[in-house]
Order: sequence, then structure tokens, then C-alpha cells
Amino acid sequence: MDLLQLTVFREVMLAGSVSQAARNLHRSQPAISSTIARLETELGFCLFERKGKRLSPVPEAHYLLAEATEILDRMTSTQRNMQNLRNLESGSLRIVAMPGPSVFLLPWMISRITAAHAGIKATVLTRSSPQVHQLMSTQSYDLGIADLGVEFGVNTQLVRSEPFMSDCICAVPADDPLAQKPVLGPDDLDGMPLGALHADHHSHKELRKAFSAAGRHLDVRFETQYYLPLLTFVEDGLACAIIDTLSAESYLHYRGDDQKRVVFRPFRPGITLAFATLTPAHRPPSKLAESFMALWHEEVRRINQYWAAI
Repeated sequence: MDLLQLTVFREVMLAGSVSQAARNLHRSQPAISSTIARLETELGFCLFERKGKRLSPVPEAHYLLAEATEILDRMTSTQRNMQNLRNLESGSLRIVAMPGPSVFLLPWMISRITAAHAGIKATVLTRSSPQVHQLMSTQSYDLGIADLGVEFGVNTQLVRSEPFMSDCICAVPADDPLAQKPVLGPDDLDGMPLGALHADHHSHKELRKAFSAAGRHLDVRFETQYYLPLLTFVEDGLACAIIDTLSAESYLHYRGDDQKRVVFRPFRPGITLAFATLTPAHRPPSKLAESFMALWHEEVRRINQYWAAI
């Protein structure tokens, strides 16, 4: 049996005659009769009793009608689902990312592609950068975003990595006199309470080098594992903070119009951070994942251009 035979058989059953089935399927009556005859030959018994020009289905034909309807409906549903996948109207997206972008930025971006398509489901998991890499190596996530300023210690052959760079910026309380300066550096922040990532992170080490080279005193009052918590101390006027642009962008999305308590300024000399977009090495991306990755790369370029211009 093939799909054409099942389609013709079902139409004959529903139409009640070969002639009507032929008209419904836009085929000739001989073609319909020939298809039914081939189906009966393959099955080894007749599906209809012929009484003149009338066809009377045998009991087995009713069983086959139920089976054929289920198969053809399933095929129609599959075709529709595959079309939806092609048109990015359905599917699933699984992302694991470091906290900076996963808290606000990634959900905002996911909303952009899912708002008009209720058939798309998304999972966003927040993990440390080493954990992001480990989970991506299982091949069960579509996209990972991780900080390259840490040691992963896992098999990198399981993960494709596409790096992107970003410069650190300085977050300053809006009512601090430093907020009036266009650029900040060790001379401006000499002895000032600062917030930074933990001492083992690349950015913290580079910050110490910059202050040491300038002969200035670095006073790190607040250390956190991630950048976003540092902005609470800045909002409360307790410190300035050296953060990444992805966290700054997330902060702006989160605060919206109520973001007057913190201003951002370039930090010189520049401290460059390396991040990576991770994809599974042994599983090709879905159309939806490809579309989202393109959107992510476009957004990263926009963010870098925006913060480079401040």
C-alpha cells in the first residue's frame, strides 16, 4: 500500500462512488478504478462488492477506512508541522547561559521571536560559564553563552566556540561627581571604593595591573561572582563598579525608564573581555536555533557599537 492508494480508497468510501471520487480528486474514473484494483490485488481480497455500477464496501473496507484516515491525517499533521518549523512558527529552543545575559537580555530577545508564534517553546537555564560549557558538551542544548575568562576543563571537541569581545565600562552613581567625566581611569578612581568580579577573574587581574601601572591605589570593596549584583552597590551610592557591556545592557532592559541612579562611562586603559557563543559540535542546529543565533550575533554587534560610542 502507498499513500496514493489510501487517499483514493478513502475518497471512494466517503464519496460513495468512483465517479464522485474522481471528480473530488480531479482524476479520471479509469485511474481511480485502476488504483482500487491495485490495492485489492496487494491486499489479496476485494474491498467492494460490484453490483452494476454501484460499489458496496465489505466489512474489511470499514476497518481499512479507519486505518487509512488515521495515517493520512497524521501525514497532513506532519506536513503542517514541518511547514511551521520551516517558517519558524513552532519548535523548541534550549539555551544555557551565564547570568549576565540570561537574566533579562536573552528573555527579551526570545520574546521578539515568540510573541507572534505560540507554537515556539523556549528554555533558558542560568549557569556559571564552566557549567555552560559542560552542559553544551552533552549536545542537548541549542546555544550556550559563556565567559572565556575562566578555565573550562572539559573536552572542547564536543563544543563549537565562536568568540566575541567586549570592553569593560565603569558604572557610577548618578549623583557622584565622577558621573560628570566622559572617561574614567585609575587616576579618577584612586582610593575610591569599587565593585569588581572575584579576584581570580581575568577582569579583576587586569584591573589590578592598570592601577599598578598608573601608581594608583585599588580599593575593591565589593566582590561578586557575576556583574549584575555589583550594580546594586552602585545604585546605593556605595561604590563604582567595573562591569561588562552585556550586564549593562541587561540592566537597562530591566530598569527601563527608571535607570537614572546609575550612569556608565568608558574605562581607560581598556580591559577587554572575551565571551563565546557555544553550539554542540555533533548536532546540527534547527532552523529556529539558526534564526536565534543570527539574532543574537546581530544584537551583540549592536551592543558593542552602542557602548563603544558612549
